[in-house]
This record gives sequence, structure tokens and C-alpha cells, in this order.
Amino acid sequence: MSNTVLFELGVEELPARFINDALDQLQEKTAQWFKDNRIPYGDITGFATPRRLAVKITNVEEKQPDIEEEAKGPAKKIALDEEGNWTKAAIGFSKGQGKDVDDIYFKEIKGTEYVHVNKFIEGEQTTKLLQNFRDVFLSLTFPKNMRWGNRDLRYARPIRWMIGLFGEEVIPFTIEGVETGNTTYGHRFLGSKTTVAEADAYEPTLNEQYVMASVEERKAEIVDQLKKLERENEWKLIIDEELLNEVTHLVEYPTVFSGTFSEEFLEVPEEALVTSMKEHQRYFPVRSLNGELKPHFVGVRNGDDKHLETVAKGNEKVLKARLKDAQFFYEEDQKGSIDEKMKKLSRMVYQEELGTLADKVQRIVAITGKLGEWIGLEETQLQKAKRAAEICKFDLVTQMVDEFTELQGTMGEKYARIFGEDEEVAVAINEHYMPRQANGPVPSSTIGSLVSIADKLDTIVGSISIGIIPTGSQDPYGLRRQALGILQTLTAHGWSLPVEQLIDLVHQFYYELDLPTRDEKEVHNDLHEFFRVRAAYLMKEEGVASDVVEAVLARGIGVYPTTKEKAVLLVEKRQDPSFKSVHEALGRVLNLAKKADAADVDPSLFENEQERQLYDAYQHIHEDYRQALKENQLDLALNQLSKLASPIHTFFDATMVMTEDASIRRNRLGLLKQISEDVYAFADLNAIEWKQQF
Repeated sequence: MSNTVLFELGVEELPARFINDALDQLQEKTAQWFKDNRIPYGDITGFATPRRLAVKITNVEEKQPDIEEEAKGPAKKIALDEEGNWTKAAIGFSKGQGKDVDDIYFKEIKGTEYVHVNKFIEGEQTTKLLQNFRDVFLSLTFPKNMRWGNRDLRYARPIRWMIGLFGEEVIPFTIEGVETGNTTYGHRFLGSKTTVAEADAYEPTLNEQYVMASVEERKAEIVDQLKKLERENEWKLIIDEELLNEVTHLVEYPTVFSGTFSEEFLEVPEEALVTSMKEHQRYFPVRSLNGELKPHFVGVRNGDDKHLETVAKGNEKVLKARLKDAQFFYEEDQKGSIDEKMKKLSRMVYQEELGTLADKVQRIVAITGKLGEWIGLEETQLQKAKRAAEICKFDLVTQMVDEFTELQGTMGEKYARIFGEDEEVAVAINEHYMPRQANGPVPSSTIGSLVSIADKLDTIVGSISIGIIPTGSQDPYGLRRQALGILQTLTAHGWSLPVEQLIDLVHQFYYELDLPTRDEKEVHNDLHEFFRVRAAYLMKEEGVASDVVEAVLARGIGVYPTTKEKAVLLVEKRQDPSFKSVHEALGRVLNLAKKADAADVDPSLFENEQERQLYDAYQHIHEDYRQALKENQLDLALNQLSKLASPIHTFFDATMVMTEDASIRRNRLGLLKQISEDVYAFADLNAIEWKQQF
């Protein structure tokens, strides 16, 4: 008998986007199930097509290993009463282990004797245990579920058949009236109902029925056929990985075919053509070897190579209708003017409490202007930035973007050129949506970056002001991604704009415009915390340890690129044993400075030379330190602080800070308070777990 186990779950067609995760779950849960049931096995292989999820487990043992183990019970003094008789505790323990008090023996552990028994657990037969594997199928989760018929089970799609085999033997269990067996179904049109004689015969049996069960093999077959088509026609196919994965999960038996469309459609911007082919029809667009889009497309059929010409013609007909729409939209959108299209924004609600898209655009223009002034943008460029902000949303009213929402910004840039806008303005309209996804490129132009930051700030501040705050996985407005985009854009351009200042600027706009908002202080705190958490996330993603992140963000984000540089420098410093003394000295200052009421210092109240030396050392480095921070010379700034380490240690060795004399105590705490303010300007060094490094 083969020692291979096979389980297959046959369903109605699963959405392609469900399959990867479902297959990962099935393999992980299978491994865990075998581990939990103590069944030794070799390898686990998963299979998935639109109509099935399956898993094959090799070298499965026919029974669980027997277990011999020593069970420990209560202490001897509890197990025996004063007369030496077994107590209820001992009797209960032995019974619980399936033993008798006659099986008890004592064993000393750390000077105390405890009751013990040896017990033997015989392993169960694997075939019996496998009948509970139904729990794995039932534990799979999907983005959306459904009920069918009068069934109670909610599942991705109705279950139609199941296989459960241990070698040739059927493993019996039932889910919603469907019983396991050794019968499966091939390709919906090319295959038929068939029997899997044994678990190891699963793949070859399905291959005979025009089903490639392995996702990897099916994907590789598609790529091979695409590459062959490329070579034969001297094409360059746009093989998008996301599209390739989706197509792989749409078919069971892939056959590649090609089709054509009229060259007249090439006058339409290629982004619209490519989007129509990829997003709407799941076709691979075709380029020439020098990169020009060609009037061809490549699709993947779920079937064999018979009647491919007919298949191609049918797909050409569908695509032609799509492209005719795109052509019509493109021509219609060029009528009128940008200003006419802008007027329509006043009739489009952005958010019920925050007004129309026209209202949002007005805020973006105002924010962009202020940001441009802050970074010292010359007047000509400032006017371009404002113009870009003013028309950044005009393409949302175009028919092309209404049909192909993915092209917002892209079509705005193209239409802006057609309508005669400045090139920098046109580019900025497209760039202001960047980054479009996590870790995507940020705007490269100054104008595009300003409008991008302004737009995202308005969205975040507006949403949080009216109580729309991301929780858990819920972030319908993409606020987290937009906050990361702001921080990444600031970093890319090295702009010294404190994040809190940006937030407060926009927050203030909302009060000046009398827009609905919650309690001002509450919103202020929510906004600052929201960005602080995003800054922490971004730095951790880039490899900065959590404690260092908390240290540099203790007093807020400030200028994010600088704050990030501080974190990187501190990560290096805590690897340096020579810096430990500096950390300890400055840490002692931070601890005691918390007791200070003020930072006033009167040198005439100094009682010893060590006080004066620390005061003089601080006065000597203070201006240079602050200047180094201002000029972003962080290494130099930290070196200036480090000069205080020796006088601080000497000061604490010779001075009682918390003396009974209130004026002297207050004076000493004031000195420490002054030093601590400089330290906090760099980071809260006490938040860093330095000791773990040495």
C-alpha cells in the first residue's frame, strides 16, 4: 500500500483572487493538523485550480508513535496522610493517568519527593485519525462567503465533490451532505468524471482529463507558451506578474492565443489601451522589440488548441467594442476646456461633511501655496505649483477616467498638454497621486511633490477631524498609505519642514473655513499621534530598532528626514562600547531633570567646583551644539553632547542634588533641566536599551 494521503475539495469556480491565500492556508493548516495529531509524514504538496483545492502528503506513517512517559503528581506529603495511607489527591492522580495506586513511585526533585507513574499510550491508526481532516477544509477562510440551497455552511463556493485517500483506501467523512470518495472531475468541457485509483495517481489522472493541478506547472506552461509566441513573432509581451498570477488561476488547461485590433486605436493613449486589455479583458499587451505598442494582444484560453482562430475572433470582437469606447471617450474629453471641466467639480461631493471636490481643490491650492513659500520657491515656480493644484482633479470629470479609474492623473497629464498647460504643471497633475501604492515611487518634481503633500494632508486632516480614523484593518480612505507617502516625499526631497507644523497648518485651515470638526485639542492629539505611529512604522520597516525609534520620536517627529538620520546614527552609536559612558551620564541627567520645576540657574549659588565645571562645560558646548543641530550636522552635535559626560560623572560623584536647602536644590535641578532640554532636542536617550548591546 502506498503511504501517500490525498485530499481534494471540489467546488464551483473560485474567484482567482481567492486561490493563492486559500492554497497557502490549506498547506499550512495541513502541516499543523498532522503535527497536532502526531502523525509523521514526509512532504506536503498543494494543488489548486478554479474548481479544486487539494493537498498530497507523502510517507505518512500508518499509526501514531507509541508514547512512554513519566507523569508527575503531588508531593509525597500531600499524597500520604499521617498514617501512611494514600490520600484522595494520590488516588485521583493515579486514576487520571489510567493507573492504580500500586503503580505509584516516588522521585526526588530539588530536595522534595513527588508521586510519579509511568504510562504507556498506544498510537492510534492513521486511517481513523484522518477522518477528522474535514476540520481543515472547514477552517479555511475566504474574503467573501455564501450559502447555497438550504445549507447552513457559509463557504466561498458550493462544495460539489471530495476525495479522501490513504493510498487506495477511501478516508470517509462528510461535509454538507457531500461524502468523500475516489472520484474527481476533469476539465469542465474537455474532461469527464474519473476515478483516482490511488493517491499517487492524482496528477497523472487529472492530466488525462485536461487539468494541470499544480499552480507552478500551470504558470510555467503559460510563460513557456508566451515566450514561444514572442520568438515566433518577434514581439515583446508585457508580462505583468499580477496579471500572470490571475490568468493562472482562471484556467485549468492553458492555451495561449493571439489576436489583433485596428491600428486606428493606437491614436488613443497607450495607457488606456493597456488598461483595457489587462484590467478588463485579462490580455497581455504586445510591444515591438523597440518598445512600441503594437495592434495585437495575447490571451490565455481555458482549453486546448482546437479552433483557436474562432476563439481569437470572438475576443477581437469584444476588445474592439472596448477600444471603440476608449476612442470615443478620448475624443469627447478633448472638447471644451479645462475651466469648463473644473466647474463640474462643484457638483461632485467629495465627502458629505467636507464639501465638494471643488472645495477640496481650493484647500489644496491654499496649502500648496503655503508649502511653496516655506521651502522658498521662487515666484514663477510658485504660480505653476498653484496652477497645478488648481487643476489637479479636473480629469476626474472626464469620461476616460470615469470608465478607467486607474488612469486618474495619467489622463490629467495628457489632457493638460493637449489643452496647452505648462509641461511642469501637466507632470505635476500625474505625480500628485504618487505614491500610488505601498513602496511605490514618490513624485520627482518639486511642484508635483508640493501638490501631492497638500492633497494628502487635506485628506488626512479632514478625515480625522470628522472622526474617520483608521482602526485595525479598516482604512477606507487609505489614510495610512497617504501619511507614509508624505513622509517618503519629504525624505526624497530633503525638505526641512516639521511634520507637526504641516499638520497644524491644515488643521487651522479647517477652523478658519468653519468646517465641521471635533474638539480642537482632541483632533490635534489624534493627528499628531497618527503621524507619529506612521513615522515609527516607516523607520521600523527600514530596519531601525523599536527602542531607537521611540527615542527619536519622544518629543514628536519634527523634520522627518533629520529624525530618521538621528535614528540611524544612534543605531551605530549603541554598537560602540565607548559611548556607554556618555549614555549613562546623559541618562542620569534626564532622570533627575524630571524633578525640576524650572530651568533657571544662578551661578552664585554653586557650592563646589564640580558644579561650576559642569555649568561652564554646558555653556561652552550649548551654542555649538544647537548650531550643529540646525545645520543637520548630527554626528558633530552628538559629539558636543558627549563632551558633557566626564563633567556630569564628576558632578554626581561630588554633589548631592536633592539637598535639604531648597534654593540650592532648585538651582542644581535647573542646571540639569537646561542640559536635559538639549539632550531631548536630539532624542530621549533613556528610551534606548543600550545595555543589551554590551
